Formats: sequence, C-alpha cells, structure tokens
Amino acid sequence: MKKSKTILAKTIMAGAIVMQGTLSGAQMGAPVDPTSDESIRPFRVHIPEEKLADLKRRILATQWPDQEIVKDETQGVQVATMKALAKYWATEYDWRRIEARLNALPQFITKIDGIDIHFIHVRSKYPNALPVIITHGWPGSVIEQLKVIGPLTDPVAYGGKAEDAFDVVIPSIPGYGFSGKPAELGWNPTRIAKAWIELMKRLGYKKYVAQGGDWGNAISEIMGLMAPPGLLGIHTNMPAAVPAFISKALATGTLPPDLSADELKACRQLDFFYSKGLAYAQEMGLRPQTLYGIADSPIGLAAWILDHDDQSYKLIARVFSGQTEGLTRDDILDNISLYWFTNTGISSARLYWETTRVSKAGFFDPRNVAIPVAVSAFPDEIYTAPKNWVEKAYPKLIHYNKLDKGGHFAAWEQPAIFSKELRESFRSLRQETVAMR
Repeated sequence: MKKSKTILAKTIMAGAIVMQGTLSGAQMGAPVDPTSDESIRPFRVHIPEEKLADLKRRILATQWPDQEIVKDETQGVQVATMKALAKYWATEYDWRRIEARLNALPQFITKIDGIDIHFIHVRSKYPNALPVIITHGWPGSVIEQLKVIGPLTDPVAYGGKAEDAFDVVIPSIPGYGFSGKPAELGWNPTRIAKAWIELMKRLGYKKYVAQGGDWGNAISEIMGLMAPPGLLGIHTNMPAAVPAFISKALATGTLPPDLSADELKACRQLDFFYSKGLAYAQEMGLRPQTLYGIADSPIGLAAWILDHDDQSYKLIARVFSGQTEGLTRDDILDNISLYWFTNTGISSARLYWETTRVSKAGFFDPRNVAIPVAVSAFPDEIYTAPKNWVEKAYPKLIHYNKLDKGGHFAAWEQPAIFSKELRESFRSLRQETVAMR
C-alpha cells in the first residue's frame, strides 16, 4: 500500500471530528420550573415563503464551472450530478412536505449550558420502552433519523415485538439545524456529551442508552467514558476501533503480512479516506470561516455536503441519474435544505475546528470505553470495522454484526436494518431498565 498523508489527516480529524408557549417539566416527566432557564418549550418549523423563493432564485442563478476533465469522480463532485440536483431542487422539490413531517412530531427547545438545544422526543405507547438518545453527525441532521422513529417506538407495526420498544430522543448538535449556534469557544464533543446527559436527566430518564455514528459516535463514546449512572450502554455504526499498530502501518505504508481479509478491506478503506477523502475535514478543521461560498450559494453548499465520503457520494450520484437507492432525491435535498434555511454550513463546520483545538487523537483511535458497547459494521461505511479490532477496543462488547448493505448514513439509508440492529443490540440491557421503574 502506498504511503499517504495519513499522519496529517489523522491530526486534522482530531478528537475522534418559531417557538410557541412553554411546556412544563412536569408534563415532560421531569421536575422543571417552566419559568426557569430549564423550561422545555414546544417547537414548530416554519420557513417563510420569501426564503423559499430566494432559494429557487439562487439555484437558477448559479454560475457553473467547466465540466471536469475526467470521466469519473476523482476530481470531485461531477457537474452532471449537480445540474440534475439543481434542476430538481428548483423545479420539483417541495420543502413544505418535510416541514409538515417534522411538525407532525413532538419537537422541543430547552436551554442547556447557555445554548438552545432542539430535539425530537417521541415516547412509545408500550410500557417499559427503553429510552435512547440518537445523535447525528456531519453533514447530517435530525432528518437522518426520521425513518427509524416509527420502527423503534412502535416495533409491532414494523414486524417486531412490544418488548423491543424505545422512547426516542433525537437532538440537533449545537450549530446544526434548529439548535442554537455557539457564540463562544468550547463546544466540542465533550461539552456536547455533558449536554446530552443533562438533557436525558431533564426528561426524567433514570436509565437509557445512546446511539451515534460520525460525530454522534464520538459524542456517544465520550458519554460512555463519563459513565453517568443512567447510561446503560451505547451503540455505534462507526466505531473508534483502529488499533495503534494499524494506524502506524498506514502512516508508513507498510502493512503487516498476516492481516485477515476483513482487516485488509478496512485498511484499504482507511488508506483511501486518509489520502483522498479527507479534504473537507482538513478545511473545516483548520479554516472553517473561509467557507463563505457554502453560506452564499445553495449549489456550493450542496456540493460540499455531497463530497463527504466516496461511497455515499456514488450512491447520491446514482440517485440523481435516475436509479433507485436507499435514499431518494427528496431525502438528500431535505437535509441540504435544512442546512440552507438554518444557515448552518459554517457553524456546523466549526465542530471540526473546536475538536482539533483541544485534541490530537485520531478520530478512529480507541477511547477505552468501559461500559457495554454494541457495534453494527456496514460495508460502505468509511471503514468496516473487523470484529477482532472491535473486541479489543470495547472490553464489554455486547453485540457485533457485519451487515451486507448500508453505508455512512445507515439509519437514513437502511432504516429497517438499523432498527433491527438497535433492538438486538440493547435487548440484554433492558432488564436493568425494567428493574428501575
């Protein structure tokens, strides 16, 4: 394997990378004074019509670059993909559809550590449902998890059992979506993890589990390191489980000769990501404020979001060429439009800078989480973690499964598989929750 810029890449990927009324804490299941800073307020989304018209105008006024001079994606997001996306976005896409879908769900805002936190909170109708807090990553949002709310809160309606039900909490990371934008330094994954622990406490949950991928994994794993009394375990679809000797071998370009097929595949994926797939994280980790183009141009924002990881981009390109995949054109544009209307392209990017500022650890370096951990390894993730790596990274591994389908946005792309994984992952921990009630 050729030597790559792995050391630089790992350094850059530090750390891992309209309201109405007041709803009292008692109504939410937590003893919160509705007049205090801890009040929990209902939230509804409404984007003014003039912003919808402005988006369309900006898309139609795009100044396009020359077409790439290669026949594949090696120079970046292809013009044909972006023109197909732009045409659909400007002429057929309907934001009001996803707005109505969000507003059909119980959404709230509460202030934690000085910043407004937006979250979706859906309680199951089944008794003894296990509370789970699910955290998105970049370039994701709460839209990533919408498809799993039904299967998790009402498993019977989706072929599951009542005893596998979850109460679902889906917060927006500060700087993302409808949460507040940090106006001071320090909002890194550790501070977010503390906020999530406070959120679950504020909602009245004495026992719960956490789930995440991408930044959601980093935040969930840090919650695991903090090990608050209520956190039973975590599930991740992008584990931090790359052994130190593998990281060193990737940096020097000399892999050990006795690696298994799964380990070789993971090494190939990681080498590609570090050498060719990490440009976005480098820029956001070093100079996020420079990205004015993603705040001013919807097509600039869309291209930046699409170029996250190779397999996700290829899937999205297939979608806009007319193929059927786990994501639809509307799915993709729902998420991009959320970033556009909330103007969170740069505020979300600062999470990379904040993390780089306080840590030089690699994003995939094991953190030695001591509480129970479950892992779902998807084939088109940035890397598909081999079981032996995962077993060493998590001494209390309670579930590992290597899936046949799915990528970085697993809950969004393969919601049925993802939901089944969560049910199986946490089944062994449910008895503790029942005993506490």
